[in-house]
Amino acid sequence: MIAPKPLVLEGHGVRLDPMNESHADALATAASDGRLWEFWFIAVPLPDGMRKYVADALEGQRDGHMLPWVVRDVSSGAIIGSTRYHDIAPAVERVEIGHTWYGQSRQRTHVNTTCKLLLLTHAFETLGSKVVGLRTDNFNFRSQRAIEALGAKKDGVIRHFGTRRDGSVRDVVMYSILFNEWPDVKRYLELRLRRHGTVKS
Repeated sequence: MIAPKPLVLEGHGVRLDPMNESHADALATAASDGRLWEFWFIAVPLPDGMRKYVADALEGQRDGHMLPWVVRDVSSGAIIGSTRYHDIAPAVERVEIGHTWYGQSRQRTHVNTTCKLLLLTHAFETLGSKVVGLRTDNFNFRSQRAIEALGAKKDGVIRHFGTRRDGSVRDVVMYSILFNEWPDVKRYLELRLRRHGTVKS
């Protein structure tokens, strides 16, 4: 049975710090980089809603089904986004990675690859997860391409699965990586980072 706990994960110039209430203002600043709340298919709140966003994430952590982090650029110290484990299922040794977003200036950089490498490594090699899931909105085509680029397999689409921030109903595209697939996925992510210049051969 897995038992995720808050901890710092760091590598390749990126650090994942356990989220706390003091991060709300910095997260609001990060979300303002590209006005991410204007994308109705992602769950980034308006700046004045960030304190509730953080409070809800921490409530999920207390309830045992979420583990949220802020994403920090090590060189500048700036918080540039957020990610988390969610829908944690200890009995079947499963976590999902989601609620992930980065300021626009950090998108299409090594940041997402690094965060996924850190989170997947921790899930499979420290926690002992047997599967890691990822999901995204059916209209978030950029996220779907990014998840598929990690090497995750598409499990399918769950229709009429949940609601968006604006109350509209969404379909969810589900992906997963199994434990026995992890070595090849890890090798691929490390290759991507080497090609980006963040990992030495």
